[in-house]
Amino acid sequence: MPRKIIIDTDPGQDDAVAILLALASPEEIDVLGITAVAGNVPLSLTARNARIICELAGRPEVKVFAGCDRPMIRPLVTAEHVHGQTGLNGPVLPDPTMPLQDQHGVDFIIETLRREDAGTVTLCVLGPLTNIAMAFKMAPDIVEKVEEIVLMGGAYFEVGNITPAAEFNIYVDPDAAAVVFGAGVPLVVMPLDVTHKALVTRARIEAFRSLGNASGIAVAEMTDFFERFDKEKYGSDGAPLHDPCVTAYLLQPDLFQGRQINVEIETGSELTLGMTVADWWGVSGRKDNALFVGNLDADGFFALLTERIARLP
Repeated sequence: MPRKIIIDTDPGQDDAVAILLALASPEEIDVLGITAVAGNVPLSLTARNARIICELAGRPEVKVFAGCDRPMIRPLVTAEHVHGQTGLNGPVLPDPTMPLQDQHGVDFIIETLRREDAGTVTLCVLGPLTNIAMAFKMAPDIVEKVEEIVLMGGAYFEVGNITPAAEFNIYVDPDAAAVVFGAGVPLVVMPLDVTHKALVTRARIEAFRSLGNASGIAVAEMTDFFERFDKEKYGSDGAPLHDPCVTAYLLQPDLFQGRQINVEIETGSELTLGMTVADWWGVSGRKDNALFVGNLDADGFFALLTERIARLP
């Protein structure tokens, strides 16, 4: 049976690729719905972008919900400097025609987890954790219903990409991250340490473009735009495809290597706000709460991604 998932996202070019990978894999993944959250760009744009990607994939029947438009406590921080003003700068894609659902994204998460059998729904989180934390706070009974949360966020050796200490998704809403990391749900974390090894080099971009389908060309154009920031910042050969690591893990977990460790979220320090305090060496004595991934088979990852994107319109 396909694995039931809810995608919680703030698209973002790399979010878009992660969504396309999920929608291209119906034999393994059943997308129950997509909930948008404010993050890379404001909520009005992330909800719009999620629908654009569903239509690009030929899946307008997928339900998209708008969730929280700001973090739980703090002002919203966005990343137009990385993703462009729309969040999907690069390709020219038509405005969506599929509707945005009337129900709030947090209510959809709660209702879905209450309806489905315990331990059968995975939450795939590609942005700030606001929607998930709010659902857990509003309906504590759903926490035990979650099979697993697989998320992109945090860092250890790579440290921060938005501040010296913090990765963007966690930094935007560290209070929400603290709720989720402390909830007791099985967690799989894709930090910068692994996503910075999933680099879209020129050859990999051209492999997407050469597929010739609309989705492959759009992915190439997204990564053409997306890579300029990271190549300038890091001097790397390409941009890291952060969020598709979440979807790829669901499809081929053997592509990834990690360690069960304790991860706590810093919420009190101005200097290290949003830091994922990852006890990689087990020195704190605190209980393990996450599989913190540190490595991947990059060639296998891009082979999977290219093969699945080729299936789309």
